[in-house]
Amino acid sequence: MTGALVVYRWEVAKLLAQKRTYLGLVAAIAIPIVFVTVLLIKTGGPNDALLGLGSHVRDTGLVVPFVVLFFMSFWAFPLIASLVAGDIVAAETQNGTLKTILTRSRGRGEVFAGKALAALTYILVAVVAMATVGTAAATIAWGFNRLPSPTGPTVSAWHGLWLLVVSLGVYLLPLAAIGAFALFLSTVTRNSAASVVGALMWSLAFQVLEALPGTESIRPYLLSVQFAAWHGLLRIPADWAPVEHALWVCALYIVVPLVLAAVIFMRRDVAGE
Repeated sequence: MTGALVVYRWEVAKLLAQKRTYLGLVAAIAIPIVFVTVLLIKTGGPNDALLGLGSHVRDTGLVVPFVVLFFMSFWAFPLIASLVAGDIVAAETQNGTLKTILTRSRGRGEVFAGKALAALTYILVAVVAMATVGTAAATIAWGFNRLPSPTGPTVSAWHGLWLLVVSLGVYLLPLAAIGAFALFLSTVTRNSAASVVGALMWSLAFQVLEALPGTESIRPYLLSVQFAAWHGLLRIPADWAPVEHALWVCALYIVVPLVLAAVIFMRRDVAGE
């Protein structure tokens, strides 16, 4: 485990030196700022968004991160996650550095674990950055007030902040699954562009399946459905059933591609790299 942590620190340092790392983070930070700015300039708002919570977007700064997460959940964050997870192994192959790492450095299992942890950390930082900046900007604009509920009375600001933290944690489950699949593609294809695009197409395929008639029996197990599991936390009382369902469904979507990627990575013939 110590070796994996050493690799993890290497990978984080490499991410900090890459431009694409900051593209995702800048987008995660800029979108809530632009959202708040537009709301300050213009009247109206996303009244129908997120069970009607969008109609209260100017009542408290706590509403904005929920609404922005709602709009970014299916495309923006999967893209941000794929940018790094889809590149973290493939870039080593394309740059010709993977052979050196695998033959002269830490064990293969430690290298893979370090890369996976670094990709997951990046995904976590991007989501937290959006929520932090969105909450701060909106609080400056409208205050840190009680959070309305679409199905019940308002809750205290601090309870609303706790709901935001838990909602982010639940949303990270399917997002981590997208990252795991992007890492799998990065390991298999050895091509960054193919991995990023492939992960996005994977996410889109679930959304298409969800919309098709006749797929009702499999919809509860589609990854796209799990992206909305956190919505139930905004109800009074909170609906934990979708969250509990998403826990084990997302676990499968995370573990399977990671195990497959690890097996392929461990057995890779580096002689021809």
